Amino acid sequence: MANISVLLVDDHALVRRGFRRMLEDDKDITVVGEASDGEEAVRVAITLRPNVTVMDCALPEFSGIEATRRIRGAWPDAKILMLSMHAEETLVRQAMDAGARGYILKNALDLDLVTAVRNIFEGQQVLDPRVAAPSSLKGERPGGLTPRELEILQQIVAGKSNKEIAVDFKLSANTVAVHRANIMDALGIHKTAELVVYAIRNGLVTLP
Repeated sequence: MANISVLLVDDHALVRRGFRRMLEDDKDITVVGEASDGEEAVRVAITLRPNVTVMDCALPEFSGIEATRRIRGAWPDAKILMLSMHAEETLVRQAMDAGARGYILKNALDLDLVTAVRNIFEGQQVLDPRVAAPSSLKGERPGGLTPRELEILQQIVAGKSNKEIAVDFKLSANTVAVHRANIMDALGIHKTAELVVYAIRNGLVTLP
């Protein structure tokens, strides 16, 4: 079998070391690089062009989902396996919509990373049996939130007002208000406090 090159992306060095050991126990797999945040993940993936990128969902700078979207935007053939602590359906769909080929839970005791990487490399889609295959949630538009809506959601969770977000993004406060309303409609949520809790619980935003 051909040697499979892998890029490991996780903000914890200890986790990366454990995954590296797990993967390199297989003679056909070589870890060719590591990254610890979203920005570095995009840069290293596009430079090294590994066969498979193992991407943590929750990363500093920006999320693994956003990193996946950017990598696939620059390199459409990239094969990315998303690892997450969360099994929520909306998060799975955000990852798959961004271009991930697989989604598995990293805290599973029986995590078989080698098989998942092999299957992704061979062109299969990999979904952890503990996560629901993505389908439309009640009150949620198909395809989830747009990249701009996710950026604005991040600012809402940070407690910024429409006016402050407008300044940051060089938009009018009215445009931000429309985005906020669209986000709430898309998720079927009508109170900011509930929106913040939902976004954090489902990993739609990156916490500092």
